[in-house]
Parts: sequence; structure tokens; C-alpha cells
Amino acid sequence: MSQTQTITQTQAPNVPQTLVLKNPVQAEEDYRYSHLLPHFSEDRYPPLEPFEHVDPGQRALTHPNPRAFLENATSVVELTPRLGTEVRGINLAELTADARDELALEVARRGLIVFRDQHDFIDRGPDFYKQWGSYFGRLHIHPTSGHPAGYPEVHLVYRDANSTFNFEIAESTTSTFWHSDVSYELQPPGLTTFFLLAQPTTGGDTLFTSQVSTLQKLSPPFVTFLRTLSAVHSGVEQANFSRAGKRGGVVRREPVEHVHPVVRRHPVTGEEALYVNRQFTRRIVGLKKQESENILNFLYDHIDKSGDNQARLKWEPGTVALWDNRITAHSAIVDYGDSKERRHGARITPQAERPIPALEGLKLD
Repeated sequence: MSQTQTITQTQAPNVPQTLVLKNPVQAEEDYRYSHLLPHFSEDRYPPLEPFEHVDPGQRALTHPNPRAFLENATSVVELTPRLGTEVRGINLAELTADARDELALEVARRGLIVFRDQHDFIDRGPDFYKQWGSYFGRLHIHPTSGHPAGYPEVHLVYRDANSTFNFEIAESTTSTFWHSDVSYELQPPGLTTFFLLAQPTTGGDTLFTSQVSTLQKLSPPFVTFLRTLSAVHSGVEQANFSRAGKRGGVVRREPVEHVHPVVRRHPVTGEEALYVNRQFTRRIVGLKKQESENILNFLYDHIDKSGDNQARLKWEPGTVALWDNRITAHSAIVDYGDSKERRHGARITPQAERPIPALEGLKLD
């Protein structure tokens, strides 16, 4: 298990050693985004190096009005009291540096912000996506997912009548599978941007939950205990899924496991959030197997059933969603398979800091 302390030297993104592309999805002349269809290269990447992350939202705390970027919006609607805001009338692609800082702070405070009518943003293409995401952190290159040819920093989610490259459990009775993206990394993502290039007529929504609220629903003595715990997050199962010939069948970086606090603290807002998820959390450090499984299963069940902590995003053309992976979890809803329609999404995933324990001094080594 890799156990690496964060260092302060900024590292450049890893550069692939070779470039051999596989394209299991054929380009279609009449599909507007055929240049963004998933390719699965055989590139190999070295392990990720630690880096110092500076959260843009921190700068917004000193702005005279940290929500100034919303002043020209035609509509700002809270999806739920504690999670999610829907915004219309703002062109994300034209935000200034100060406005991007304010956006980062607002996403940290609300967990999820949904921007409608962002066709300009989406149509600017992958070079712009990289420039946009790099403002918020070092871009993560997924070890197993498909990406547009030549743009490994753009993670794709894809399903059509003939193909699917999502991490799915075929034997499950439900497609709802809560997770925080690639939480197995030493420095998992912070502010993430996601949008659909194609979507089914109905279905294919995304669920989000506030891990701040799920934590606050628990009793104070139990939360005090949870703060003393750390857990292993693992990418091994995801890699093995690909090695079995699924998801595209490639593993470009060897899988890692890292230990993170069960309760983390946001570096900008100071809020505490539960930080476990079914997809990548494997065991609680220092507890016996049955003890660990009982606690984790209780927490997973709590996350699954807490509808009062959740928001449901119904996609429409031109929608761009931004969420903070440090304080939220999400799940796709794969309920559109019978329609044979295409769902094609792109994610830009900047990494953030190594999770900060809510309990000062908690050891993660």
C-alpha cells in the first residue's frame, strides 16, 4: 500500500511514454461530437507525484462580494436547502479569474452548482476544457477510462446501443452506486466539471448527496468516534475490472491504495464531511474485519437512504455541472438502456489537497 506524504514541489502532469490508440467506437460523420468519442490508448503512466494544491476558493474569501459572479444571472435557484444551486444567464466560458475564484468558493459552500444553457462552453472543445480545469488544480488522467484521441485529461462516460465503458456491476439490482471520484488517489479531486454531449430522451439523471449533511445527521458521540478513524481507499478493483477486458480493457497506471480520514475537513470552508464510499473504500484501519464491515455498511446504508441529503440532476442540453468531490458523493442512474440511446459525457477532474483530517493530529501512515 502506497503511503506518501504531501510535498510542496509542484509537479508537471505526467507525460505518456507511448501513443497507440484503440478506438472501439466508430466515428460517425453525422454526430456532432464524433471527435470526442472514447479512445483507449495503450499509453503507460508513472505513479502520480505529490504536489502543493492552492484552492482558488481561498482567494475569494477576501473579495468584497464573494458571490459577485452571480450578479448578472437571470435565475439562481437552490435545488435543496443544503445541496445544489441551479443558475441561468451566466456564460461560464467568459468568467474572469476573480469570478472563477468566487465560483470555486460557491461550489465548496453549496456542494453542487448546475449551470444551464452552456452551449458556448461545451462547444469550445478539449483544449478549452483543459485550460478551464487547470485553473482549479492539476488535471487528473484516469488510469483506465476512455478519452478523446490526444486528450487523456478529458475523462469520458459513454454508453450507446452497442457499447458501454462505465464501471458497472452487472449483477447488481440497482445502478445506484455512490462514490467520490478516484478517492483512492493520494490527492483526490476537488472541484470537478461534467457535462453531457449527448443524452437519452429521458433518464440518465445523476444523484448527488451532501457528505456534510450525512455526517451532521449522526449523533455527536458517534461523530467523535468517526473522527478518530481512517480508511483504505483502493483502485485495485477498478483496475482488475479493466484487466478482465471490460471498461476498455486498459490499465495505464498501476493501481494504488491510500489511507484517508473517515471525516475530513474542507480547507476553505472548514466544514467537516464524511469521506467513505462504496466504490473505493475497502476497510477501516486498525479494526477487525467484522468491526470495519459493520461500521462501513452502516455508513453506506445511511448514505443510500438519506433522501433528505440528496439532490437529483435532470440533464438538459447545454447543462454543465460543477461539484466538490471533497464534500459530496454522486451516482449515475442507468435507467435508459432499453431505449438504446447514446449518453456521452465529459469530465474535467482537477486534483486537490491530500484529505485533511477533521481530528487534528490523526495519523494516516
